[in-house]
Amino acid sequence: MEDHLQHLLQVVKEKKQAKRYILAIDGLSRAGKTTLTERFCQMLKDEDISHTTFHIDDHIVEKKKRYNTGRDEWFEYYFLQWNLHEIRSNFFEKLLLSKNFSLLFYDGISDTHKEKMIHLPEECIIIVEGVFLQRQEWRGYMDFVVFLDCPKEIRFKRENEQTQRDLEKFRNRYWKAEDFYLKAVSPRQKADLVLQL
Repeated sequence: MEDHLQHLLQVVKEKKQAKRYILAIDGLSRAGKTTLTERFCQMLKDEDISHTTFHIDDHIVEKKKRYNTGRDEWFEYYFLQWNLHEIRSNFFEKLLLSKNFSLLFYDGISDTHKEKMIHLPEECIIIVEGVFLQRQEWRGYMDFVVFLDCPKEIRFKRENEQTQRDLEKFRNRYWKAEDFYLKAVSPRQKADLVLQL
């Protein structure tokens, strides 16, 4: 992974020209996005490069809007898990220009949202990490996209034992949505950099 991180750091340094540079870490569930992001942030910190990170899963909608809606489970996960247009207008658009803005964060315990004020420096690398980031509603806001490519079998083994027992949920919800994303969006082909993990 160190070679991947060094390469990514070099690419970002070479390509960063704007004051705000949005780097997306895309990949399917348990591909290693969070681990790579944390390690990359440490490298940026060591280089004294201003940066901030957002996790797209912090901005999902309440359960009643994404479960038992009458739609197929995979559709709920892919299309209803996030308010796509809200995130585009109140998150991605503001990352480009706003110094201060409010953003809703999902609280899984209360199944509600809490508003937080975001303060961004004039010049920084903004890392957005999560699944399905290259969907057409969001892709245009990113300066550089990394796609972590990891086989389904390896990703599934990274789930805890209790989660692995609910195989039907993976088959009906997660894997079908992932298959749709791979076929409809072609994230491997559209990414600026593909990392095999």
